Amino acid sequence: MDLREPVIGEPSIPHLVARLTHDARDVARAEIALAKAKAGTAATRYKKAAVLFAVAGVLALAALITLLVGLVLSLATLIGPGLATAAVVGAVLIVALVLALAGRSRLAARPGA
Repeated sequence: MDLREPVIGEPSIPHLVARLTHDARDVARAEIALAKAKAGTAATRYKKAAVLFAVAGVLALAALITLLVGLVLSLATLIGPGLATAAVVGAVLIVALVLALAGRSRLAARPGA
């Protein structure tokens, strides 16, 4: 007996329950397929965004390195190459230390405090 065939007369309760079960199964499958499609679309979008962020990070790092080399070369004419390198490296390490301590304090802080 096909559940999709029209029933002549009034359908029986077992037939209605079987149809309801079949329709519910179809709806569940469709919802699962929709959720999978949405997840796939979101994953693809986030993957592309992550690649763009990675490229932007590499380019920003290259720009920062270029800036620091330029700063060393500029200071080298005033205080010599060795002292210029030491000054720039020292300044960058101080900035890195301050940022690391700020990050550690945020991790140690209680939420809502």
